[in-house]
Amino acid sequence: MQTGTGSSTYEWIDGWATVPNGEAAAAGWAHPGMVVTRNGEVLTCHSGSPTVLAFDREGRHLRSWDLDVADAHGMTLVEEDGTEFLWIADNGSKRAADLGYEYAAGTDQASGQVLKTTLDGRTVATLKLPELPVYRDSRCSPTSVAVDEERFGGSGDVWVADGYGQSYVHRYDKSGAYIGSINGEEGSAGRFNCPHGIFIDRRRGEPELYVADRANARVQVYALDGSFKRVFGSEFLTTPSAFVTHGDQMIIAELRARLTVVDGDDNLVCYLGANEPVCDVDGWPNNRDGEGRLIATSLLEPGKFNSPHGMAVDADGNLYVAEWLIGGRLTKLAKV
Repeated sequence: MQTGTGSSTYEWIDGWATVPNGEAAAAGWAHPGMVVTRNGEVLTCHSGSPTVLAFDREGRHLRSWDLDVADAHGMTLVEEDGTEFLWIADNGSKRAADLGYEYAAGTDQASGQVLKTTLDGRTVATLKLPELPVYRDSRCSPTSVAVDEERFGGSGDVWVADGYGQSYVHRYDKSGAYIGSINGEEGSAGRFNCPHGIFIDRRRGEPELYVADRANARVQVYALDGSFKRVFGSEFLTTPSAFVTHGDQMIIAELRARLTVVDGDDNLVCYLGANEPVCDVDGWPNNRDGEGRLIATSLLEPGKFNSPHGMAVDADGNLYVAEWLIGGRLTKLAKV
């Protein structure tokens, strides 16, 4: 089964990978990011526990390691002097199926954390959340990390999106010292509302920071000095959540059941696996039983997304997608 058009055509590989510990995986509310390592391993998080999973490109489970986090929501891979590391954005809370859309008591006010780990789970650095007035009576809930990597000629600065907290994006230097923050008020587009994913785009030569301003259904673009440059997507985006690039194209994961492909000028190319009607089902991204309780959805179909959340791309342009729902789903789109 194929999705897309022209040079943006992919073969849909349903059931690409099976998450181990089936009972816990089936009951857990998946909410993960994804990355691909230099040797082609695909990393994501277990749907029911704070466990990082490594798969090969064929979906075979290779190994796992645990993290001291509530939810490994955002995952970013970096390379320093030939060694790979993971940056993890832990939003501080984990939804449980038996709680519906609520978080466990107390965790709805707990700030999350940002940590850097080795590829076997050893923490090598953490970032201190900024002491800004906006956080005196509210939490910081990080959802994504982007790094201006020195191997590409960058500064080493680390950017952190507080997507589920106060809708700020914070900037740190490579030593972890806080530099400053942006919140959308710097430019003409206006205040962020759930800056869920951030990404440093190098397609044009001059790197830029892309901010998935999800609840505003648009993407805001900044220079790496924190100055606003432009906004796009309000005509064709609904819920931008994460980014990857391959060649001159960018693929944007949209929570409302599709991936969106844009060209080097941020113009719409096509949608992949579009299935927006599923988002109108009571209980989406899950279903409800006869008593109104949330249960795993019965509406997953090959060729159609339900709720894309985390995404990664390998060297050949193949896409890997993790969805947000009870039990999770991992899908591969093989580049044709």
